Amino acid sequence: MPQEKRLEFCVGVQFAKSRLDKVLAEQIPSSSRSFLQKLIKEQCVKIDGVPCDVPRRLLAGGETISVALPEEPDPTPSAEPFQFPILFEDEAMLVINKPAGVVVHPGAGNYAGTVVNALIGRYPDMVTRFDCSDSRPGIVHRLDKETSGVLVIAKTPEAQFKLSRSFAERETAKTYLALLCGIPAKRSLEISTLIGRHPVNRQKMAVVERNGKTAISRYTVVKSGVLAGRPISLAEIAIATGRTHQIRVHMAHIGFPVLGDALYGGAKSHLEGIGRQMLHAWKLCIPHPLTGETMQFIAPVPEDMEAAIEKIEE
Repeated sequence: MPQEKRLEFCVGVQFAKSRLDKVLAEQIPSSSRSFLQKLIKEQCVKIDGVPCDVPRRLLAGGETISVALPEEPDPTPSAEPFQFPILFEDEAMLVINKPAGVVVHPGAGNYAGTVVNALIGRYPDMVTRFDCSDSRPGIVHRLDKETSGVLVIAKTPEAQFKLSRSFAERETAKTYLALLCGIPAKRSLEISTLIGRHPVNRQKMAVVERNGKTAISRYTVVKSGVLAGRPISLAEIAIATGRTHQIRVHMAHIGFPVLGDALYGGAKSHLEGIGRQMLHAWKLCIPHPLTGETMQFIAPVPEDMEAAIEKIEE
């Protein structure tokens, strides 16, 4: 029988009147909504100890949710059509502009529609070339599902090793664009904290006092004003480290969460017409894995984010 792991969390008050399946999708972002709905219908989810089989069940806030999450198999990714905008390609590396809504590599509940699936469609020998047993051939860094922008992919094991080392040794320069809820008093600020797992919700990250990793972000507000009656800022955010959810955690920590980021911003991040977190991996500078030459890649801002920026009334 397949092994399973149990997750338990308390529903925050910001999720009052939210559907159970939607709350699970935010708390367990590595799994698809359809997979989580299937778990609910199979009574693998309990609310305050009582099994629930209704995905649309509305929550009041304050309930304790328990999820029996089976360990799904990790099969060899299947080939799918490659349809991503290419920013650069040579014999060692491929650089794409990843759209929002796309997962980088297969994982629980996401075995199709990932960047890796498309890579195998473009390069049929990708898995055997890397002798990959973890379904991540060529992947050297990641972007969140709802974050768009520059994604670098290695085409050979040698390139993968060197590119991964460049990220690990901070030889890269990464700059994001983000729409923030509110207007910071300080137009520019460096945020340096430890980031680790949230002490209660293990599916989230948080600023912690100990048992975390150093995370450094520097934001600069480049535009601010009003969007749909709300104060909003457009910021360039450079990160010196690459911790999971780093920008989202840091900006929420100082009171200016990323617009559309319900996981870290709660109700404050919601704005009618904004369907995802407004975070874009805009620029990346990295040494070429073969020549060592510093290369810069810029991903055009996606249409939904560009439209929101244009509507800000300064």
